Amino acid sequence: MSLLTLAYVAAALALVTYGLSLFNFVAWPRRPRSVPPARPISVLIPARNEAHNIKAALHALVANQYHPSEIIVYDDGSDDGTADAVIEMMGATVPVHLVDGKPLPKGWIGKVHACHRLAQEAKEDLLLFLDADVRLKKEGIMYLLGLMDAYSADMVSAFPEQKTATFWERMVIPLLHLTYMSWLPLSLIWRTEDPRLLAVNGQVLLCKRKALDAIGGFESIRSEIVDDMALARRMKRYGQRVLFVDGHEIATCRMYRSKREVFDGFSKNLFPGLGGSDALLALVLTLYTTAFLLPWLFLPLSLIDSAYFIPALLGVGANLLHRSLLVLLFGHSWLTLPFHPLGIVTFVGIALRSARWYRDGKVSWRGRAYDVRSPGGR
Repeated sequence: MSLLTLAYVAAALALVTYGLSLFNFVAWPRRPRSVPPARPISVLIPARNEAHNIKAALHALVANQYHPSEIIVYDDGSDDGTADAVIEMMGATVPVHLVDGKPLPKGWIGKVHACHRLAQEAKEDLLLFLDADVRLKKEGIMYLLGLMDAYSADMVSAFPEQKTATFWERMVIPLLHLTYMSWLPLSLIWRTEDPRLLAVNGQVLLCKRKALDAIGGFESIRSEIVDDMALARRMKRYGQRVLFVDGHEIATCRMYRSKREVFDGFSKNLFPGLGGSDALLALVLTLYTTAFLLPWLFLPLSLIDSAYFIPALLGVGANLLHRSLLVLLFGHSWLTLPFHPLGIVTFVGIALRSARWYRDGKVSWRGRAYDVRSPGGR
């Protein structure tokens, strides 16, 4: 392939990803057409050192238009006053319960074990798992239940509106939307049982207890670092319908609060989220660099050879339109436009770092160290 041909391939791929994002925005479910009938629901929050988050999360739940029958917080060995913050909320109109965490059993990942214990404690047949940094909007529970009914889903996962403050949050967090929107027709997720066609987000996850029990519960994924993807894949393998929705009108979330948290959080999840496959990692990095980085590299080359001007202009123009669309739809920072190439280079670096972590077999998160090996490294 000649360099000029590569320039046109990059431009074409940039245009394709932009077109797919336009399609996905139209096709991505975000609100139900009707108000769902009232029924009891348990809201379950795993919390490890979340004193700075948990009260705001509980206040949002208490203020929700659709009151859950119970809210249970699992204090997973916190040493920052998380339990005290929950106890202060126990007089709320919605019953708030605190479960003291047990020592983490061998072979379990911390969050997976917390969700397992929460499911055991819950009394209802509808289980809504929320991360402690999620703030449900007033219509959040109603929208989730309505979407579950409308699509006859067994699991509904929502990607909330993402709040960012620091420079690196604004560079990296929006790449999640870019990923979801660019590479997979999202309507295929709930229309097929193929577990390879999947996107999911564990920050907001509603499921039916009978569906969870049918796949063996959280115990069946007890050693999975990327627990949300593992759970959803297992759901689809067992014939359950998984629905992934735009949660911009359902909840907000500030996922990470520093450069280190951003880099470590994505390094923890990225490579295992690709199934620990070197081949898939290589494919993803090739697609990302071709569609989102090469057009910018061909632009200065066009100053030397005008033959590169048209493909470079098409590719960069498609990237800028693409990122502008995400800014307008999801509130991303306008900095994502001029710093788009930096964001993509950062993504590539984090992906390679993630693969190295799993090759080395050690992952640390939330004060715990896990022994892991990618399938290719076993």
